[in-house]
Parts: sequence; structure tokens; C-alpha cells
Amino acid sequence: MNDFASAHAAGETARDVAQALIGQLRHTENHTVGILYVTSPIAGEIDSVVAALSATTGIATWVGTAGHGVCGGGVEYWAKPAAVALTGRFPEGSYRILPSIQTLEQLEAVSRPGSPAGLGIVHGDPRNERIVELVEALSGKSGAYLVGGLTSATDNFVQIAGGSVVDGGLSGLLIGGRLNIAVGLTQGCTPIGPVHEVTRCEGQIAAMLDEQAAYEVMCEDIGIAEGADPRPWLANTHAAFPVEGSSEADYVVRNLIGIDPRQGLVAIAEAMQPGDRLMFVRRDAESASKDFDRVLTGLRSRLSVAPKAGLYYSCVARGPNLFERKHHEMRAIREAFGDIPLAGFFGNGEISDDRVYGYTGVLTLFS
Repeated sequence: MNDFASAHAAGETARDVAQALIGQLRHTENHTVGILYVTSPIAGEIDSVVAALSATTGIATWVGTAGHGVCGGGVEYWAKPAAVALTGRFPEGSYRILPSIQTLEQLEAVSRPGSPAGLGIVHGDPRNERIVELVEALSGKSGAYLVGGLTSATDNFVQIAGGSVVDGGLSGLLIGGRLNIAVGLTQGCTPIGPVHEVTRCEGQIAAMLDEQAAYEVMCEDIGIAEGADPRPWLANTHAAFPVEGSSEADYVVRNLIGIDPRQGLVAIAEAMQPGDRLMFVRRDAESASKDFDRVLTGLRSRLSVAPKAGLYYSCVARGPNLFERKHHEMRAIREAFGDIPLAGFFGNGEISDDRVYGYTGVLTLFS
């Protein structure tokens, strides 16, 4: 009996896609949970895809969301009707649906005593201004290691929670019981200077780094000559906040959203406090590919047996928007672990443990 099964397909319509998935999901006996990701062109019809899969497989519990791209089975699908699905066999009572949580108060209301979850597969709405806080709070209250991503779509920011279509918050699946999983986080940006201390700031605006004007520090790290136009250099430059108590490769990347050369200010898409640590990073394909290889090698060394299945969450700025090789990330995973059942999507943010990252990839392996 297979513990997991997966399917991936593209088609002209959502119905075509659903039928193609059904044709591949032939060994789902006793499977209890399904995970579904659809591309943006059929996000508005995700409920019909779930209904078709439920009727055929007998699986009533589904979670999922939409992405500009979805991935599985060594391939990626972008800008066309497509979907990927992963089904699994988890004992009844070992999992529960997390409904759409939009506020911290709602999270308190759905929290209940019981055995802590080991893993949370979660999907967040990037339009929710408190999504980062919700992820952190859910991790703390559930005791689960969270993996997942933020929906990316043209207009339908849909999520599936149980059998319901929801949006606006954080939803997914909390799994307890005996789990053997390994999670790897790969960065898409590389540090281009030392770590600095934020010595003066206001909200999202950094004024001083190491007691020097933030803009001047940024230019020094990037290598921008005095008086030169910084805009060509800033296209692939971002700010990153190292995670306290973690490895040097663990940092949260945030976009630069503005500069003021005359006042020496740098605006970053993250609220700051004096004493925070910050560095500047650059996004490039070569560094991202090397870091992905590092993570895959590390996961192989951590696993005592071959993985049974996987989930992969990647940034919309990766995939064909970063790598020249077609299906680069999916092919790398297949080369490392074989043709395992796998599903994932390209989102507006990636979730690992209790944080929302950017420009990263999060690979979860079940063994």
C-alpha cells in the first residue's frame, strides 16, 4: 500500500485538468488527506477541481491554494490552466483542519487543548497585513513546525480548508502523531556586505546603520560610486535580517521600497527597531543554484531512508524568473531523490517554522 500519491497536469479548462489528475491518482486506497495547488487561470474554479477529486478518490479532506506557478513530478507549470495534487494516508484523529484565521483573536478562539501538532501545512493571504504575526502565533500555539506559502494570483486569492473555499487569512492542516520529516530552506539571495546594526530608524525607514547614514552604508556594500545613479544596482538588491540563534544561512529577505540619497534614508518592507541587525543581499541565479545544491546535499545526509514524498514552496521570483534551465528546481529535486510524489507552488512568500520568508525555497520530505 502506498502512503502517498501525486499527480500533475495542464489543460484547456479546469475540467480538463481535473480529469487528467483523476487519471493519475489510481492508488489512493485508504488515503485520508489531499493537497491541491492550481495556477491562477483556474483559481476561481478550484472548488470544482476539489469536488471532482473528492468524488473519485473518496478523500474528503483537502487543503490548498493558488499560485502563478505550480510544480511537481519534475516539471513546473506557469501561465496556463494547471494543477498538482499530493494525497496521503494519515490516521484518523491525527490531523485537523485549520479554518481561515484572519486575526489573532480568531486564532485564540480556534486553539484548543490536546496533543500538539508536529507539522502544519499552511497557506496565507498576502493581502492580510498581519499574516507574519499570524504565522508566528500559530507556530507557538500549535507547537507545529509550519511549512507552506502565501497565495500568488491575479485576482482570486483562494484557499481550500477542508472542503470550503476561503480567503483573507491563514488556513491549512495540522498533523500530529508519529511523523518522520526533514525540512530544508534554500536562499535566493546572497549577502554582499557585513551585518550592520540599525542605530536609528522609524517604522520601515532606516536612517542610520552603525551610526552612519543608511544610504551611504548601502552604497558602500553594493559598490556604488559617490554621485552615481543607484537605480541600476538596486533592481536585484534587497535587505535581509539574520535570524537570531540560527545558522549564517538563515535570514529573512525583504524588499527595498524606497531611498532618499539627500537625507541618507533607506525604506525597507519591514518595521525595524534600534538594535536590529541588517545586511544587504543580492539575488542571482548562480548563488541560488549553489545554495539549493547545498540544501539538497544536507537533506540527503540527514535522511536514513529514501523519502516517500515531498512538498516544495518556492518564490514567484524563482523558477523561470531566475533560472535559465527549464524546471530547474524540480529537476534538481528529482536528481537528488528520484521520482517521488511531490507537489508545490510558487508563492508571494514562503513559510518555514514560524517565519515568512522571501526569495527562498522550502522543501519538506516525508520518510
